[in-house]
Amino acid sequence: MSLNISGCVDSGEVSGTTATLVVVDGFTVTVASVGDSRCILDTQGGELQLLTVDHRLEENVEERERVTASGGEVGRLNLFGGQEVGPLRCWPGGLCLSRSIGDMDVGEYIVPVPHVKQVKLSSVGGRLIMASDGIWDALSNEAAAKSCRGLPAELAAKLVVKQALKKCGLKDDTTCVVVDIIPSDHHLTSPQLSPKRNQNKLKSLLFRRRSHSSVGKVGGKSASIGSVEELFEEGSAMLEERLGRNLSLKAASPPSRCAICQVDQEPFEGLMEENGGSHCSSPYAPWGGPYLCLECRKKKDAMEGKRPSCSTACR
Repeated sequence: MSLNISGCVDSGEVSGTTATLVVVDGFTVTVASVGDSRCILDTQGGELQLLTVDHRLEENVEERERVTASGGEVGRLNLFGGQEVGPLRCWPGGLCLSRSIGDMDVGEYIVPVPHVKQVKLSSVGGRLIMASDGIWDALSNEAAAKSCRGLPAELAAKLVVKQALKKCGLKDDTTCVVVDIIPSDHHLTSPQLSPKRNQNKLKSLLFRRRSHSSVGKVGGKSASIGSVEELFEEGSAMLEERLGRNLSLKAASPPSRCAICQVDQEPFEGLMEENGGSHCSSPYAPWGGPYLCLECRKKKDAMEGKRPSCSTACR
């Protein structure tokens, strides 16, 4: 049995996944997430910060409104007799998430456009805990962070998984990755230290309580120990909103330069004009944003869940 989706996709190829991608550049952390795999930041002093947004229809009102406004139906699974059970889902398909990668059988309203957040840690660093929904269904952010403080990252991840399994058993994907961001001048694997002392030193570096004397002086200047500066956050599901319609973008670059890949296009070389014009017809609404080359326009449409049929695709 097969489903005729975007050029005859076999039923075995329509499943999907969630994803959380983290890029660490010094003390700057950028997180892009789709679905309900979560990433939290445990800072100096034990303050927690959520770096992702769960795209669950049950909990995310904005995503529910977006799905219904796009034509999707949101409701629970109906049993015989009209009894509703389980979490809110999107129909057709029955997916309980509003964003995922893949899931090509659930309609255009389920999109893979990520929520992106970027923060800058203070020079004392912090700990990132990334995990799939099987962890967060069992443990709160606070419980996961508290359970592994003072342990090296690898052991910390194993302990978080163990705690989740102990509480709820293996009911879903239960995966955890822990990353410690620490100053480069601290060497925690010195052979003179026993493993226990290593753990205590790591704990003292990342998660010690701040004393009055430690609130800080760095080079004679006051510093906010453990503070986190938010640099950027974007959660819109529509790339059009992210790229914007500001015409100054066009003035800032050559008119034939793609706003996404930044590659200059020769005239009539797959150029998508302001009103959606091109050398081939498009089944989608006109694009009012900056110039996009044909390949980037296709990627944009795919990320927004727009899937042309075989008969309407450009040849």
